[in-house]
Amino acid sequence: MTLIGIDIGGSTTKIIGLNNDKMMKPLKVKAADPVTSVYGAFGRYITENNIDLDSVSQIKITGVGATHIDSSIYGIDTVHVDEFKSIGLGGLRLSGLDKAIVVSMGTGTAFVYADKDIIYHMGGTGVGGGTLCGLSSRFLDVNNFDSIVELASDGNLNNVDLTIGDISVTDSYMPSKVTAANFGKISDYASKSDIALGFINMVFQTVGMMAVFASRSKNTKDIVLCGNLASIPCAYDLFSIIEDLHNVKFHILEYADYTTALGAAVG
Repeated sequence: MTLIGIDIGGSTTKIIGLNNDKMMKPLKVKAADPVTSVYGAFGRYITENNIDLDSVSQIKITGVGATHIDSSIYGIDTVHVDEFKSIGLGGLRLSGLDKAIVVSMGTGTAFVYADKDIIYHMGGTGVGGGTLCGLSSRFLDVNNFDSIVELASDGNLNNVDLTIGDISVTDSYMPSKVTAANFGKISDYASKSDIALGFINMVFQTVGMMAVFASRSKNTKDIVLCGNLASIPCAYDLFSIIEDLHNVKFHILEYADYTTALGAAVG
């Protein structure tokens, strides 16, 4: 039998299936409204994966858009799963960890503590993908997420951020590559690519440091990053600076942006 997990966001819906507890290839769709996206995603998913409708035992939905679904989907038993529980379960399932801080980087950012016995929302910040897209739209005239990421690929943070190396002659205080001030050294000659990368770095550093503080409060070094922002190619390099400085481990996994959908399926 097949279980289907669906994470219904404001503009994007992610879906993933479990066939006898084995994860199937996931799918992401965009739509103008949550109801349309759910039915469109489900129909496309079972078609592309050759899933017999009768073999689907249950559909589990989560996310901000799940509140718009108040009946069964195509007559299949449909269950709502708490979003924070889904984030925690999905993070543990993807990482194989028993205990972690799971960070869901979407429009904003949520921090979830998860272990085998308990999962709960620790808090969050409004800094996230919405921040990145909003700043880029206002200052770079680019508001498409993929376009922002592509633009940032040619960026140079040395033209934007002030580092410890810029203000100290030795590494005795902190490593020279550590940021002292985001956009504290922005040059008149900074390109759009430099600024786009600066926006990404500022969001990642804000989220990363909050995750470090959360991990310290729960006595764990493992931080699982999930959501659309975790898929940005430069994420590993930027988070590794925080990782080295604060002795934590950021886990950026395949299918990170499907973490919540997977968590709903196993919830």
